[in-house]
Amino acid sequence: MITDMADKLASESEGAIKVVQSENTMVSEEALRLAEALIFASTEPVSARRLAELLELRQLVPDGVDNLATFVTAVLQSLVQRYEGRGVMPVEIAGGWQFRTAPDLAPALTRVLERPRRFSRAVMETLAIIAYHQPCTRVQIEEIRGVSLGQNVLDTLIESALIMPKGRKEVPGRPVLWGTTQDFLRHFSLRSLADLPRREELLVEVPENAGAMGRPQTEITFAKGEEEAADQTEHTLDTSDADAVLDSELQAEADPVEGAENTDAQAEKTPEVAEESVKPRVPAPEGS
Repeated sequence: MITDMADKLASESEGAIKVVQSENTMVSEEALRLAEALIFASTEPVSARRLAELLELRQLVPDGVDNLATFVTAVLQSLVQRYEGRGVMPVEIAGGWQFRTAPDLAPALTRVLERPRRFSRAVMETLAIIAYHQPCTRVQIEEIRGVSLGQNVLDTLIESALIMPKGRKEVPGRPVLWGTTQDFLRHFSLRSLADLPRREELLVEVPENAGAMGRPQTEITFAKGEEEAADQTEHTLDTSDADAVLDSELQAEADPVEGAENTDAQAEKTPEVAEESVKPRVPAPEGS
């Protein structure tokens, strides 16, 4: 009977110390459960360092492990394998690990969950500039956008915890330097800023004549030729008018005396014509 109880205890302890082989590292079931609970209970992404400290504190790191980082990586890989095919899965985001919904279930959940807040175009443009040029000042943001930056735009990004002050620039006035936060990475499901798409990938070739989209290439070229001809004609007319005005001004400056004499002669001639026009007609004598 004592032998049976010993075998039973041995089998239970063996089940409790079930291990998973991963990259030649023995990962215990207790280490997996602890990592799972830590990631599930944390409201922020759990970093590998934090998980390593907890495993060491609970004495769940095997004695033969020389590289703690390799062991923590093995624990996380084993946890990812355990959640394959399930509704949630651990995902590396913003420098840590967090449980997220499986990508294939996202369309089904968008019908029952509240849609996230949509930002205005000005807010998104400002956020993109800060993400790609951080840390940057308000003046730099305005220079890149070409318009002034409203305070409500910054307030929206600050309230959403997407940007935060990153110090002050060492220039007169010491303006605030703005940068993105960890919430920015979580909001866009990025592991780090290095995962941002390159600016070259965001450039899209847009036709010069946007209204001609959908028409044959010959029509687009023809329309473009007409526009260029019209612009050239208008430019020629403007130039001719300007030359005529310039010539008249130069002529007036070159002959001021002659112009004055012509004006006086015309003024003297005008009264004579007026007097002649109003002079009474005298009838001729009857004998003539």
